[in-house]
Order: sequence, then structure tokens, then C-alpha cells
Amino acid sequence: MVKSKSFLLSSDTIIFDLDGTLLESMGVWNEIDRILIHRLGGPWEEEMMVGKRRDALLARFSGKENPYGEYCGALGRIYGSSLTKEEILDLRHTIDKDFLRNQVDYKPGAPELIKKLHSLGKTLVIATTTKRPNILIYRTENRNIMDKAAFDDYFTAIYTREDVKAIKPSPEVHEKILHDFHKKWEDCFILEDSLSGIRAARAAGIPVGAVYDRYSADDGESIRALSDCWYDSLEDACRELEGISN
Repeated sequence: MVKSKSFLLSSDTIIFDLDGTLLESMGVWNEIDRILIHRLGGPWEEEMMVGKRRDALLARFSGKENPYGEYCGALGRIYGSSLTKEEILDLRHTIDKDFLRNQVDYKPGAPELIKKLHSLGKTLVIATTTKRPNILIYRTENRNIMDKAAFDDYFTAIYTREDVKAIKPSPEVHEKILHDFHKKWEDCFILEDSLSGIRAARAAGIPVGAVYDRYSADDGESIRALSDCWYDSLEDACRELEGISN
């Protein structure tokens, strides 16, 4: 863990990525896509490979109007499905409902960090490529999240896929936050887990702290090189914050 007093305490706006940073959800999405691939006629793919391919395809399609639709279309072509990309995307949404309601949960230390930052008067924002209907499930139906740190109680704003034209690694969402909140880059600090997220923060010129997630471990060297600080866990970030602010 690299100390980051000048970021966590001096920044008045903290921008969180969601999947893999605040939420223990990357494995959930991998399992959703494994089921989807199997229903498209493919084999039971290895979990980590599914996630890496999704990240690569979403990065390729980041500037498209509907990157996830393009991703689903690519899966259809890979596995020889006769379904359209829209039909495959609808199938993916059908599969993910139970996972989003009942299986997605905070990463260890996330609720405590959110509450501590909020108590210090920080403005907390989520910037995610997740779609708004999924966020609504997290806000209103997922008891794991609602009972520990309900989004509506702590976050001033949540930016979703629908709020931008291009997803990360495009800096568009962060630039939009700077504009909407009338902030300068030095007012903000971003917490991210993935290489695409780190690159988006860098492109926006905003300091960024990397949070370890095992699904991004293969990119660890690049993530460390590009980030301003590194946390082995959100529990470490919370302990550091407690030690500095007390």
C-alpha cells in the first residue's frame, strides 16, 4: 500500500468505479457470461478467460453506441449463434437478474470506507459502465448493498452507461463529472481496479488510486505503473484513512 494522504484527505470529491472496486462482482459477471456462452452453444469456458475477453471486446467497442450489444454480437459470431446481438443482450439480461439481486455484494472494507469518507464531508460519486436498470436493482432490491451502505444514503451522484457516449478507457465520464460538479482535476481522486479504468482516469488528468482485484491481476504491473497509489484492499484504504484523520 502506498500512502495517499494528499489524495484521500485533501480531495473533496472521491469518484468510485463500481464492479471490481466497490463491489465483489467481476466473478459474478464472469459466471453470467459463462452461462450465456453455454446457451449460445459454446462450451463451459474458463472463468478468467471469459472476463479477459469481455474486457478486451468492451475496450474495442468503447466508442460504439451500445458497447455491450456489440460485445454480445461478437459472442454470437464466435459461437455460431443465429440470434441477433439484441436477442443475445436480452438473454444476458434475463440471466443476470437473480445474480444482481442476491449474489452481488460489497468488497471487504467498502461500506466502512464509504461511511468514513462521507463522515469527513467528502462528495462521493460512482462512475460505472453498468447500465441504469442494474443500478436500480442495487439501489432498491439488493439487500447485501442496501443493508450495509445504501447508495442513496452516501452517493451524491451515480453515472452509468447511459450518461456517456464512450465507456472507459475513454475519459468522458470523468470529464462529465468535472463539468457537472464544477470541479478541477486536483479537487478529485478516483479509485479504480482495472487497467481500462486507470487509463480513463489518467486521460482525464485526475489522480487515481488502484485497488487490487484478482480479476485484474494479470494487468497488475501496468496498473501500478499508471496509478498514483496502490491498495491491496479497501480495508487497507480504510485503515490508512483512520490513521491519518485521527
